[in-house]
Amino acid sequence: MTPADSSLPDAVLSEALLSEALLRCADEPIAVPGAVQPHGALLAVTEPDLAVVGASANADTVFGGQVAGRSLADLLPPGGLERLRAGLAGDLADLNPLRLTLPGGEVDLVVHRTDGLLVTEWELLEGAAEAGPTWHRRLPSVLQRLSGAATLEELTAVLARDVRALTGFDRVMVYRFDREWNGEVVAEDRRADLEPFLGLWYPASDIPAQARALYATNWLRLIPDARYTRVPLEPAAVPGTGRPLDLSGSVLRSVSPVHLEYLANMGVVASMSVSLIDRGRLWGLIACHHYDGPRRPSYPDRVAAEFLGRTASLLLHTTVAAGEQGDVVGVAQRSADLVAAVGRAGRTLLPTLTDDDGSGRPTVLELFPAAGAAVRLDGRLRLLGETPPAERVGPLVAALLAAGAPVTDAMPQVLPEAADLAGTASGVLAVGLDGGDFLAWFRPETPREVTWGGNPHKTEIAASGRLSPRRSFAAWTEIVRGTARPWQAHEVAAARSLGEQVAVAGRARAEQENRMAAALQRTLLLDELPKVPGVDLAARYLPSADDVVGGDWYDLVPLPSGRVSLVLGDVAGHGLSAAAVTAQLRHALRAMLLRDLGPGAALAELNRLLTALLPGEMATVVVAELDPATGEVDVASAGHLPVLSTAIGLLRAGRGPALGILDDAVYPQERVRLTGDERLLLFSDGLVERRGEPVDDGLAALEAAAAVGGADVSAVLDAVLAALDPPGTDDVTVLGLGRTS
Repeated sequence: MTPADSSLPDAVLSEALLSEALLRCADEPIAVPGAVQPHGALLAVTEPDLAVVGASANADTVFGGQVAGRSLADLLPPGGLERLRAGLAGDLADLNPLRLTLPGGEVDLVVHRTDGLLVTEWELLEGAAEAGPTWHRRLPSVLQRLSGAATLEELTAVLARDVRALTGFDRVMVYRFDREWNGEVVAEDRRADLEPFLGLWYPASDIPAQARALYATNWLRLIPDARYTRVPLEPAAVPGTGRPLDLSGSVLRSVSPVHLEYLANMGVVASMSVSLIDRGRLWGLIACHHYDGPRRPSYPDRVAAEFLGRTASLLLHTTVAAGEQGDVVGVAQRSADLVAAVGRAGRTLLPTLTDDDGSGRPTVLELFPAAGAAVRLDGRLRLLGETPPAERVGPLVAALLAAGAPVTDAMPQVLPEAADLAGTASGVLAVGLDGGDFLAWFRPETPREVTWGGNPHKTEIAASGRLSPRRSFAAWTEIVRGTARPWQAHEVAAARSLGEQVAVAGRARAEQENRMAAALQRTLLLDELPKVPGVDLAARYLPSADDVVGGDWYDLVPLPSGRVSLVLGDVAGHGLSAAAVTAQLRHALRAMLLRDLGPGAALAELNRLLTALLPGEMATVVVAELDPATGEVDVASAGHLPVLSTAIGLLRAGRGPALGILDDAVYPQERVRLTGDERLLLFSDGLVERRGEPVDDGLAALEAAAAVGGADVSAVLDAVLAALDPPGTDDVTVLGLGRTS
C-alpha cells in the first residue's frame, strides 16, 4: 500500500481489502489446481498410442518405476491393456472402474477425456472402505423408500439416512440453497454424540460461485483426508497447449487450500459431497463429514451414493409439487374463474378484477395469499387490502419492472430508496401491461429468526490477501428483516397468465373502440366540401398511420348573413372518448356560429359550455369567417396554431386560450382581406410538429411550401403535404380557403 493509501479510514481500507479478497477468491483456479490428492496417481496419455505426457509426482511409486516417456502398454499388467482398449472403444461409464493389480498395490482405474487427452486415475484400494454386498442387495428397498416419500422432509431424511448407512461417515446432511445461494441444513443423520446441525444456515460465501458451477457438472467430490499434502502434476502444463490440465472431471483433483482450512476449522478430517440438481439447476448438496480420521468409501460405494443423489434429484420437483398440490389446485381454480370473468367483461375490466359482486368470483387479491393488490387499467388505479400509499404504488412498480425484478421477496434490497415501504411491500409480484398499466400484489415484511453456523458477517482476510474461512461455527442467531414470504412458482405463473388475459382483452377492447371511434370520426368529416359561389375551398385529411383515432375535425358552416365559417379543431386525446367529445363540440359550435355574432363570440360560448358540462376536457379550435362579397376574413383561435396567409404569413393576433382552460376566456378576432391569389391555410399540429424539433421549424417549412404551391387551393394543399411529408404519428388535417374571380 502506498503512503497516500495509508491515510484512508479503517472502514474504507477493510472494504477495499475485502473487495480484493473476493476477487482473488473468484479467480482461484479450482478446476486447474495442477495437483491431485495422494490416495491415487494420475497419468495423462495420448490416444491411440497411450503414451504418457503428464503424470502426478507419485506415479512412479504406484507403478513401481519411472512412467515419464513410457506407454500404458509398458506399464499395465498382462491382460490389462486389452481390457482397457476394449473399454475405451465403448462407453467409458461401462469401463469405470477397471480393477487392476500394480506394483504399488491393487487399484481401481477410472478414465475420462479432456483437453484432447485421456486422463487415467489409479485409485489405490488400500484404505478404501467397502459397504459390502449386503447393502447393495438392499438398494431396491432404498429406492422404494425414496420414491415413496410424500414430502420433501421425508425425501431428504431418507436420503441422509441411507447415504450415511452406505458410506459410513459420522454425519450426513442434506443442504438446500435459497435464491441467494445461502444454504440450510434440511435433513441430517449423525453420530449420536455430535451436536445437531439441522436447521442451521450457512452463507453463500462458504461455497463460491465457481465451486457451485463445478458442482453442477461434476456430481461427486471426495476428500478422504483433509490434512493431505498435494501431489503436483509433472509437467505443470499440457504439452502443446501451455495450459494446466483441466481437472474439473477428475476424482483425485486437489481442492482449494481455503476449503481445507474451512474443514479444519470445523474439525472435519474427511468429507464427501453429492450434488442435488433440479431440472438443470443446482438445488443443494448431500454433505458428508467424518471427524475421527480419514474416510474413503470405495469407488463402487461412491457410485451408489451418486446414484441415490441423482434419483433424489429426479424426485425433487414432483415431491415439492405434491406438497404444494392443494395450494396449486386452489390458485389454478381461482385463476380460471378470473380469466373467465375477464373474457365476459364489458367495456371496463377494472370492476371485474377488483369488485366483489356477490357471485363468488374472486378478486385479484384473492388469487393467492397476499396482503394487498393494485390494479391500474387505462391509467386508473384501484387498491385492495394493505398496500403502499396510492401515490407511491405506480413509481414502485415501475422501478421494479425497470430493474428487471418484477418478482421479489426482498424489495428493500432491490430498491433501497423504497425501504420505508417494507411494512407493506417487502414482497412484490408485478405484471406489466400495455401503456404503463399493471397488476401487482404485495406481501409485508415477515421478520424471521435465522440461526447460522457461525457469524456470516464476520470475514477474515489472511496475510496473503486471500479470504480466510471463519474459525467459529457456533450457532449465531439474527433477526432477518426486509423480507417477505417468497412467491411460489405457481403463484407467479398464475399472475402472469392473468396479466396476459387482461392484456389480450384490453387490446381487443381497444381495437373495437378504435373501430367505433373511426366510424364516429368519419361522420364528423365532410365527404365533400359544399360549393360556395366566389369561394375556392379544399381539404385534406390523413389519419394516423398507427391506426390511433385522434381528435381532429373540420367543418364548413354557411351563415344567415351570407358569410361562410371554416372550422378546424383538435380535441386532446385519442380513441373513442376523444371522438365523442369531438362530435359534441362540432355540433355545439355549429349552433353558436349560426347566431352570426362572429367567431370570437362563438368560441367564448363554446368554452363556457365545455368547462361547465365537460370539465377536464380540452380542445383547440380555429375559425375563419369569410365574406365572399368583400373578401374580408375574421379569424379567431382558441389555442390553435396560427392561420397561414400566403400573402401575409402567419396570423397570430386573433388567439386566445385553448377551450376548457379558463371559465370566462375572451377570444379576439383578427381581420384580413383576401386579394388576388392569396390563400388562407388552416392546419392541425400533425402537419408541422416533429419529435425533438421546434414547432417553429415546421411552421417555416409550411410557409415556404405554400408560397410555391400555385393559385389553385387544391394544388397548394398537395404541394404542402408533399413538401412537409408528415410522419404519420398523428392525424393531419389541412383546409384551404381562397376567392375566385
